[in-house]
Amino acid sequence: MSQPGVLRVAQLNMGSLLEPGWEERRHEILAWFERLDPDVVCLQEVWENTAEPGSNTAAWLAGNAPEGRWHWCFGGFEFPEDAWPGRDLTGLRFGSAILSRWPIDRTDVVLLPVDPAPRDPHPSWRMRAELLYAHTAGADVFSTHLAPPPAQAYQRIHQVLAIDDAIRERQTPGVALPPILCGDFNAKPQSDEMRFLKANAVLDGRSTHYVDAWETLRPTEAGYTYDPLTNPQARFLNVPPQRIDYLFVGDMFLRPEGAGRILAVDLAFHEPLTGRHASDHYGLVADVRWPQKPEV
Repeated sequence: MSQPGVLRVAQLNMGSLLEPGWEERRHEILAWFERLDPDVVCLQEVWENTAEPGSNTAAWLAGNAPEGRWHWCFGGFEFPEDAWPGRDLTGLRFGSAILSRWPIDRTDVVLLPVDPAPRDPHPSWRMRAELLYAHTAGADVFSTHLAPPPAQAYQRIHQVLAIDDAIRERQTPGVALPPILCGDFNAKPQSDEMRFLKANAVLDGRSTHYVDAWETLRPTEAGYTYDPLTNPQARFLNVPPQRIDYLFVGDMFLRPEGAGRILAVDLAFHEPLTGRHASDHYGLVADVRWPQKPEV
């Protein structure tokens, strides 16, 4: 049940194109929606084929939830050429989605900087990265997915600078709630790109401030969101357990009535409810104080 004065936000990289078993995993995601009962959900690795109406994987979730439960938007870009050998990628778009209890009044998608000539020839080094924006019920919500390869930190630095610029340009003046930023950042908490977002590092003479929900309330816990030791679906990338998915709340300094204060945070989508993990990633759920929250 949605709580008055509290915004519940969930985040998940749902791997709806690249991971096997989507037909089963999408039901697992719906089961988690029912358990969490969030107000807003930020999803990454959403895909659609422009040649196939109704193929959007976030639209499937919204369409198979209780009627009228979700409003949604999607933003993404085409794959680089040769990203998937042997498969025709024409018309295939890959990106983020935002689901909301309330109608979405404005939406926009930003193409984040991509290295035009990376040193590694693998297509993953040329994957496009997006920032999706939705204005809903007076809240500014952003979902993003940054450069995947671990060695591409230099790329993610350019991307978080662009994210900060885009949020500053799009956030609604005068609203009480700070912007909500969620996503798969493919970066560890101690990385320069994450330290920049948390006001712990200055990049290009600039600083900003977003509050890391997990670090704020559970600083002594690892909070791994990509963990091949506990999630069989996470083993194919051959990387160690790490926290790379985040739920941020923008600068809450001097916000009226404590708006933006993080009240609770936990892992989500991290254990099977229907017999199979929802994704190769685990997600997050957080409760954020929002005294001005409108009724649905």
